[in-house]
Parts: sequence; C-alpha cells; structure tokens
Amino acid sequence: QVQLVESGGGSVQAGGSLRLSCAASGYTVGRNSMAWFRQAPGKEREGVAVIYSGGTIYADSVKGRFIISPDNAKNTVYLQMNSLKPEDTAMYYCAAGWTYGRSRLSSSGYRTWGQGTQVTVSS
Repeated sequence: QVQLVESGGGSVQAGGSLRLSCAASGYTVGRNSMAWFRQAPGKEREGVAVIYSGGTIYADSVKGRFIISPDNAKNTVYLQMNSLKPEDTAMYYCAAGWTYGRSRLSSSGYRTWGQGTQVTVSS
C-alpha cells in the first residue's frame, strides 16, 4: 500500500522560503514519477512541479522559484520554495502513481495523494 506524508508547511512573509517534504512508503521515489500540486480555496488543484526519469517539469507560475528534488536514501521528495508570493498560498499535496498518457501536471493523472500541508504567505 502506497502512502505519502507531507510536512514542512507553515506561514511565511512574502519573499521568504519554505521546504516541503513528502515521505513515501510502498513506493520507490527514485524509480517513479512524483509530483507536487496545490489548491487554494475556491480554485482547482493545479500542478506545481514534477520529477520523473526524464527530468523535471514546473508550472510557469513557479519556474525559477521552486525546485523539486529527490532523496532516494530517505525515499523522500522535496519542494524548495523560494521568493514566495501571497498567491502561492494554498494547501500543497504530494502525488504519486502517474498514469501513462496523462499530463504529468494534471491531477487526474495520479492515483495516490498525501493529506496535504498548508502554506500561507503574507504580504
């Protein structure tokens, strides 16, 4: 059974940084696609960053500010978030189990989700 546990969320001022962690069990991070999504109140869940065998993919809104990276020894994926903006405020979710043929930044492409961690950026 695949389980994903996110941590590292919190409150920060604009311009600050946070690092989110997603610890996986029953799933090998280094061999499979992993993704971060976020969902703000009243908005759809959007893909933020993906790491897979072919490299990384970022949403335009976070390019140059966020970095997704794996720690294979810890079976954990991180999302380093820099230069945070108030519009980055959302619940952030880790996702795994990508379905071949689906967009890697689409929430419909993933089967397993963590419980989420809240990120709040104040101006």
